[in-house]
Amino acid sequence: MQRAIKTPSRSQAEYSSIIEMPSHLSIEAAAEQVAGDLYGVFRFTGKGKWRRFTPDGASGQSGYIGLLGDTTAVVGDWRDAQRLVVLVDDADDDITRTEKRQQAQLEAQRQRDQWEAERIAKQAETAVQARQWWASAKPADIAHPYLIKKQLRPYGLRQRGNALLVPLYVDGELINLERIFPDGAKRPLPGGRVKGAASLIGRIAGAQRVMVTEGWATGAALYASTGCPVVVARNADNLEPVARRLRQRLPEEVTITMAADDDRFTDGNPGMSKARIAALAIGGKLLTPTFCDRCESCTDFADVALCRKGGV
Repeated sequence: MQRAIKTPSRSQAEYSSIIEMPSHLSIEAAAEQVAGDLYGVFRFTGKGKWRRFTPDGASGQSGYIGLLGDTTAVVGDWRDAQRLVVLVDDADDDITRTEKRQQAQLEAQRQRDQWEAERIAKQAETAVQARQWWASAKPADIAHPYLIKKQLRPYGLRQRGNALLVPLYVDGELINLERIFPDGAKRPLPGGRVKGAASLIGRIAGAQRVMVTEGWATGAALYASTGCPVVVARNADNLEPVARRLRQRLPEEVTITMAADDDRFTDGNPGMSKARIAALAIGGKLLTPTFCDRCESCTDFADVALCRKGGV
């Protein structure tokens, strides 16, 4: 069965420019030409109103084409803003071209509204599923392969089948689950909210310091060694939204420390750079891991803790 192609969120659906293409082209051909010019790609997958493609230099199919009608389309990349494509005739005067651009903008606005409604409905549906799964799940097995490999206790995780369940909350409401599989693969429930969502290890009430990490294992390792409550943001891009929300909810005297991953083998070191940005955004502190001499594998606090136990 062909995998459904997700549609952009409201922020992703905002277009950065309007590109006019000659009307002798079909809107599909025009959109594909724009995608080729912008992203250096000429192979597309998918049928119907949506196509996907791999932009030049990207590791996956983050590019997309959406056909909104006979004369309007959108072309974009999940990592980037999208462009609005509209067909025009060479003979069109300025007034006609303006009218076509305005009509394309109206069509794009209707599509954005539809995407937003679909996104909100899907997030609500996924939140219900998450609460049902969480309620019916059993406590995590301490012998789960991932916990054994990381030498960590479950710290309140639950388990469904072979997947550990990490609860993700926004403002105290369970809205999604991250599943951690025996091989370490991590996936939230599809369609659910993830931005700003986080999990908690330990208790914040009465704490003088709270740490924020990317991954659950990093948070669990820090909690085990310090007893400090840890908020798990799931990934580097989510550090700042989670930190900002946490700062708003905690008393001023509570220190928030961003415990960074050191993605030293990745271009741009997103773990360090995103954690530093988040710390600056909230006036928090930054904590970075210290590695053993000649270490060529560790990148976070969980790795360091395991390495010191002789597990890496």
